Formats: sequence, C-alpha cells, structure tokens
Amino acid sequence: MAQLSADEIARYQREGWVKPSWRLPSARVAAMRDALDDLIARNPGVRPEKLVSAHIEGDNGEGVRGSADFLALARDPEIVDLVAGVIGEDVILWGCHVFCKPPVDGYETPWHQDGHYWPIRPLATCTVWVALEPSTRENGCLRVIPGSHAARALHAHLHEDRTDLTLNQRMAAGSFDEAQAVDVELDAGEMSLHDVYMVHGARPNTSTRRRTGVALRYMPSTSLFDRHLRPSDGKTGVPVNFARRPLWLLKGQDRAGNDFRIGHPG
Repeated sequence: MAQLSADEIARYQREGWVKPSWRLPSARVAAMRDALDDLIARNPGVRPEKLVSAHIEGDNGEGVRGSADFLALARDPEIVDLVAGVIGEDVILWGCHVFCKPPVDGYETPWHQDGHYWPIRPLATCTVWVALEPSTRENGCLRVIPGSHAARALHAHLHEDRTDLTLNQRMAAGSFDEAQAVDVELDAGEMSLHDVYMVHGARPNTSTRRRTGVALRYMPSTSLFDRHLRPSDGKTGVPVNFARRPLWLLKGQDRAGNDFRIGHPG
C-alpha cells in the first residue's frame, strides 16, 4: 500500500505541500483520461476548468454531470492512505474538482487559499492534485508558496469580475511574496498534496498541450462540514451547493457529527 515517508510528512508539515514518490499506474492514468474525455463530452456548456463535483454521478446539482470514475479515484485506498499520513486516520472525502486547461486559452487560476472558499470548521483539508497529463511551466502547472500555511491564517481576497479565470477571487497585493513561488511540475500519474492554508495558483495555459489536474478534497473527521455556512457568498465564479454536497467517510470514524446521508441517493 502507498504510504508517505517520514521525510515526505516532514516536508508537508514544514512547507505545506509535498510531491509523493508514489504515483498512479499508467493503465489507471489512461483509463482516467478516457473518463475525462467522457466527462467533458457530458458537459458541453461548462468550461473544462470548472468541472466541480465531478465525482457525483449524473446531475450533481452544481451545474455539472459527473462520473463515478472520479469517485472511484477519490476513494482509492492508496491515495486515502497518503492523505492519512498528514491529516490522521479519520478521513472524509468531501469534494472533487477537475481543472482541465485546454491549449492556447486555458484559464488562469489566481493566487488564493482554499480555506477562503469552504464551510469546514475547524478549517482543515488536504487536497490531492492528480495529474492526468504532464503539468509543466509551459502549460500552466500548479504554483505554491512554501511555508505560507504556517501561520494558519486566511488573508484578504478581492473579487474580480472577469470571465477568463478559474476562480474569481484573488489574494490582495502584499499578502505574500510571489518571488518565493515554486512550480509543481508533474508527469501524468504523479500528484502533489497541499494544505488548506497554502497560497497557490497557476498561470494560464497558452501552450499547445492540454493540462489536467484532478483536485481531490479530504478533511479529518474532527472537523465539521457546516452546511449553513456560505463562504465567499457565491462570488467564486464556480457554482456550488454545500447544503447538498455528499460526504463519504473513507477511513476511521466520524468525530464531529458530520452528516453522511445528505446528497446520497435513497
């Protein structure tokens, strides 16, 4: 089974992100690329950078027709074990967002902190960013500010009324030093893990190669997914319905009274 090494765990704790040595087998990557093409075909009216809750089969109530293939990826025991290495043995899956940036005009992802958007209290999430295709500087790979998670603080975000962004809120100038940015380049099947407070973003894809990452969202069960909260008040540029978002307890036990019935069929 997959497991983060002691050095990888230490790096995650120190820098807020890590690129594990473990990766998806090539056959699984090929199958997920087929699932990606099918997902895009199911959603002709949705920008491929905005395929939110792609793991919920059929109409997910958030503007996307999702696929069970992405739920299977998010529930992969080896990925869950990697996550347990940094958030503990009680793991809840609560989200999956496919960021597929097409060639030439792939949208920019502004610098932001994930915690600004999510109704989780205490705020805690590990995102696993799985590359289904090579993610490079040229095609707009993920960029992170190492150590920016350490203060466990959220910085001000400003709304941008633009149509060429994956998210419509950007961190205010002066909140961090962009000169410290690290490009997280990944081959297909590789992945990175990052903390909910990590400052990160991505340049637009102006290259001739598509770039796709699947962001899998996990929280420790010591936190509550509070369905009454509306972070960012619907101004993110991505439609979400946290009141009906389903949760899955993948490992351990629930410790905060989370609801695992809402959003599930039957």
